Amino acid sequence: MNHSRSNADAPREPDLPPYQVVLSETDWGSLETPFGNGKDLPEVLARLLTPDPKAQINALSELGEMVGHQNTIYEATAPVAMYVAGVLTHPAATTPRPYRNVPIRAALLDWLVSTAYDASDEIVGRTEQHFPGFLAPGTIVASFRDLRPMLYQAVSPFCRDSHEDVREAAVIAALILAEHPALAEHRDHLAVHARAILDTSGDAPNRRVARKALQAWGHDVPAADPFLEEPWDWGPHSDGRSDLEPPF
Repeated sequence: MNHSRSNADAPREPDLPPYQVVLSETDWGSLETPFGNGKDLPEVLARLLTPDPKAQINALSELGEMVGHQNTIYEATAPVAMYVAGVLTHPAATTPRPYRNVPIRAALLDWLVSTAYDASDEIVGRTEQHFPGFLAPGTIVASFRDLRPMLYQAVSPFCRDSHEDVREAAVIAALILAEHPALAEHRDHLAVHARAILDTSGDAPNRRVARKALQAWGHDVPAADPFLEEPWDWGPHSDGRSDLEPPF
């Protein structure tokens, strides 16, 4: 008798709802943002699917302020992140950015990196020291962190993308999201990608994320170059949206 577990029985991350469902079934006007409620968010989200890359990048920059002002997670942040993750496979995500041979998909992933980092173990751990109960079940940040397996499923296929910028952004997003205990089984696989970041990337914040993930997961890593990686106590895109500003 074969006692091996079938692939059908293996646990898997929950599916994201289609972006159209997120857009139509979210009560945006009831969700908190730093500037009131989210009633204007559907119009901004819709611009991510226009064929105009400048309009797409401007929409991402606006979203950074509307749901990530001062690197904070708001009620509206979760459905926006689900929508952004949901459009990664949309044809509009392949639009090249002006003056750069980079698909908009890389910028979408960078946005998810910044947002996921705002709810990362490192950031919320610091906050919890000063505000006990910050991560209590049912809080806004805890609820957002519960989405990490779902977001991971949307991001992880791009860790082997043919475009270097897309691939690196996807790996960094996946490394941060994989802090969720339910994603522990993916960490050895992700460690290979993290080492590739250390071997090839010139992006210091991304290298820092890769190094910290490997260290947290018990992997040996080479000593960091203090002039390249360690002077900053920040995560990727510490201002929240550095890759989303002009020039495009």
